[in-house]
Amino acid sequence: MKIFTGIFISLAVLCIAAYSLVGTSSSHTVGTEIKSTTVSDHKIKANIETLRAKAKEALIFCKTKKFNTDFCILIDMSVHSGVKRFFVWDLNGDSAMHSFLVGHGCCNNPWSQDASKDSPNFSNVDGSYCSSIGKFKLGERAHSDWGINVKYLMHGLESTNDNALSRLIVFHSWEVVSDTEVFPDGTPEGWGCPTISNNSMKIIDPKIKASKQPVLMWIFK
Repeated sequence: MKIFTGIFISLAVLCIAAYSLVGTSSSHTVGTEIKSTTVSDHKIKANIETLRAKAKEALIFCKTKKFNTDFCILIDMSVHSGVKRFFVWDLNGDSAMHSFLVGHGCCNNPWSQDASKDSPNFSNVDGSYCSSIGKFKLGERAHSDWGINVKYLMHGLESTNDNALSRLIVFHSWEVVSDTEVFPDGTPEGWGCPTISNNSMKIIDPKIKASKQPVLMWIFK
């Protein structure tokens, strides 16, 4: 009887020890996941102070170049593409009037996928299928075969984007772009054009069309 009692006690001790190890391991794993999620969430948020700093620069630029000084478009490519990073910025009120998802170029990745959703590359080279960074003047409104059939020519104003016209980089909508955030997925990637959803274009197109002065689009990272 004493032998059985001893065996029983030994087994109970082993079970308690095993449970403690599993509990500790599980708790550590959950804690790591929460921490990782928190860090990831932080990375996908557009920084309001960065946007305001860019907007201040944009307003000075627009006044100097005689662009529209009521609003501009700011696109923060450092933000995950599944999160809204296209901002129609009120230059007088210093705040975002609208925010949309926007796609970037796929470069060497498969077209219409989201391979570079959190790490896009940029290029000013024809045939690269990459987006370009820098300031653009939105030019002529014309017919597009994509989205709601509206596009705006993009005149690159810097050495990082001055081939935009020759590369046929234009601003247009695309039916595969969502109206709402899709994180952790990304926005489908095209051939270098900044693309927004059809409904988003319906919101901003009248503003651009009605502007008597050129509208600034500033893509940065």
